[in-house]
Amino acid sequence: MTQPETNIALITGASRGLGAALAEALCDTHHIVAVARTTGALEELDDRIKAKGGSATLAPMDITVPEAMATLCRGIHDRWGKLDLWLHPAIHAAPLSPAHFIDAKDWDKSIAVNANATALLITYVAPLLGDAGQAVFFDDPPAGQKFFGAYGATKAAQIALAQSWAAETRRTGPRVHVLEPQPMPTATRARFFPGEDRATLVHPADEAKRLLAQL
Repeated sequence: MTQPETNIALITGASRGLGAALAEALCDTHHIVAVARTTGALEELDDRIKAKGGSATLAPMDITVPEAMATLCRGIHDRWGKLDLWLHPAIHAAPLSPAHFIDAKDWDKSIAVNANATALLITYVAPLLGDAGQAVFFDDPPAGQKFFGAYGATKAAQIALAQSWAAETRRTGPRVHVLEPQPMPTATRARFFPGEDRATLVHPADEAKRLLAQL
């Protein structure tokens, strides 16, 4: 008897927040390849996925290291030969700062994570998605707002890349989506709005289901 084909979902930035919620929401239908720098958080995610009856491959890697991402994508190719879905919630949230006081290290890291790593991953992941896969990016449009210079500029660059890719592949695939999550009580948001009433925000698990329903 032929075994059913495994659906494979790569999530870059999977350890916490929206990325972890997306992994848990998808684990009923996909094997999850979870990428993040924090090994402990990935292991906790793996425990939750296993408790739901799902399975995951943990990849404690830094997406800004080209050699690591090349190894990851080659491993996916050798094991499964393809990806069905890539979700990219990974982000660096630089501290809020007036534009003329942005720290050079925060600026460089924002570019490395939010822009450069995204551009590199697109080149590595696109062949795995082929014409039938889907890629998903998550917009957060604070560009131009006061104190959001480093985050807003580099997040805007990431989304511009995704939108260009979406336009270029509209007829050929893969299908590329840019979705806008509602505000959630994540660590990233807490850095920007530390005094906010988190009870008014949408739980990441609920938001993950809403976003995935749009695919």
